[in-house]
Amino acid sequence: MSAIVQHPHTHNDPHWDVRVDLAAVFRWSVKMNWHEAVANHFSAAVNEDGTQFLMNRDQIHFSRVTASNLLLLDANDPQTMELPDAPDPTAWGLHAAIHRNCPHARVALHVHSKYSTVLACLADSSMPAIDQNTAMFHDRVVIDGDFGGLAFEEEGERCSQLFSDPKKIVMIMGNHGVLVIGQTVAEAFNRLYYFERAAETLITAYMTQKPLRVIPDDIAAQVADDLESYPGHAERHMSEIKLLLDRDEPDYAT
Repeated sequence: MSAIVQHPHTHNDPHWDVRVDLAAVFRWSVKMNWHEAVANHFSAAVNEDGTQFLMNRDQIHFSRVTASNLLLLDANDPQTMELPDAPDPTAWGLHAAIHRNCPHARVALHVHSKYSTVLACLADSSMPAIDQNTAMFHDRVVIDGDFGGLAFEEEGERCSQLFSDPKKIVMIMGNHGVLVIGQTVAEAFNRLYYFERAAETLITAYMTQKPLRVIPDDIAAQVADDLESYPGHAERHMSEIKLLLDRDEPDYAT
């Protein structure tokens, strides 16, 4: 296949449902103030081994992403960056490496959201379990403390190796931001939403300069397991987001 495939604007597109979900989370991220001018990228695999994936175009604001204007890329095509409609080179470096090397990471969402990025800038970027949301990520976070600059191909390759443990679902990218993965768009976005909430709680608690009341590891582990398997929560979250967008910004699904 060619690196970038243009699809007709039709529901006959075999990846249409994934396109709609991915476009929806771009639009919702604007509402959450997680966009970064025309930077940052979300991607979602569409084939069995995860190497073909959808991603936003180069230099387009999240609020203008639609289901039909997402790129379809092949992580194994070395000619991708030579095409006239090539993606952002740092997006290609990071997301292609993830989809090439981490088949369990079918969806990858990268943002510089405020509180997650503050956490990524601390000498200790760990997330102690101090409430239900922070406990949700107990033993599920990998911290990258070796920021190597913009995520061109070499840096993207290095970052992708940090997801070798399938239990890790969040990468705190030191001095950079956060990267969240999942099996579906709904799962990954739900995790991103709750991780930013958790980071906000933790950073706010640090600001009080009072001692933290940390949940014991065994309880935190149980909370994380229970929330990970909570029936239908991520899917319902996604469904509600799309219902609200259907009302207010229906062009996202075109």
